[in-house]
Amino acid sequence: MKTRLVILSYIILFSSLLHAQTGLPLQINDANIKPLNALTNATLQSSIEKEILSNPKWKQLIAEKKMAIGIVDLSNPNKVRYANINGEHMMYAASLPKIAILLSAMDAIEKGELKETAEIKYDMKLMISKSNNAASTRMIDRLGYDKIEAVMTDPKYMFYDQNNGGGLWVGKRYGGGGNTNREPLKNLSHAASVNQVCRYYYLLANGKLVNRKRSKQMLNIMGNPDLHHKFVNTIEKIAPQAQLFRKSGSWQTYHSDSILVWGKDPERRYIIVALIDDSSGEQIIRNLVKPVEKALKIKQQTASN
Repeated sequence: MKTRLVILSYIILFSSLLHAQTGLPLQINDANIKPLNALTNATLQSSIEKEILSNPKWKQLIAEKKMAIGIVDLSNPNKVRYANINGEHMMYAASLPKIAILLSAMDAIEKGELKETAEIKYDMKLMISKSNNAASTRMIDRLGYDKIEAVMTDPKYMFYDQNNGGGLWVGKRYGGGGNTNREPLKNLSHAASVNQVCRYYYLLANGKLVNRKRSKQMLNIMGNPDLHHKFVNTIEKIAPQAQLFRKSGSWQTYHSDSILVWGKDPERRYIIVALIDDSSGEQIIRNLVKPVEKALKIKQQTASN
């Protein structure tokens, strides 16, 4: 354990130095940080619908409410644009909602409800970067379902809003056993909606999750992902110098991914979230990146940065 904690310390130190160069969290006037639905952009909405619905398979999944996608254009942080398809549709999201555990832990640490030990730091990193179920369950047990629910439904965030389709929820340990606290709308144990996950990343990018210090810490934990599939697989090929902050999930036919891309070129700075219920979901998520970048009008010939 001691060796692992030393390694973790170096990872966090390196990550902090690296992310210090990204400009995240952003520093913009609070007046320009608006509710995400107020930033919906008709041009971007039309573009993403054209790109996504031109694929017959994706169009069918969209119609069946088995696919949802959201994108946030951060190329100009003072003029953010948002678009989504099936954005309010909540789905089972496997490990993606572990970001709810991360925020709840940071909230508890900030309030003195949870001591920020080396073991807890290690588990938070392991839970996100490797999606380790044992570490996630240890964090759930430390926090309790009531704490996670309280943070997700806190008026400050409203990441789970029963009056608007639900959203982020963790109500079951990862790995079996123990009591459950399923969300009230669909009885899901690990849930997400595109709108709420996009909001999570948008507020994180602006340093508004808990506070700027904790948001930066969360970015460090979510950066440099150890799993190189789904969105990461494609983005690492077309933009190898971009900084990536992400969390994904898969279980049976359910595949999800969420990522904040911070490219060297300001035009390649965006958030994508996808939730899919289909056996080919992992490959679909890989294939979504280029159409999304086309909708954002990112020139592929500049991908090498």
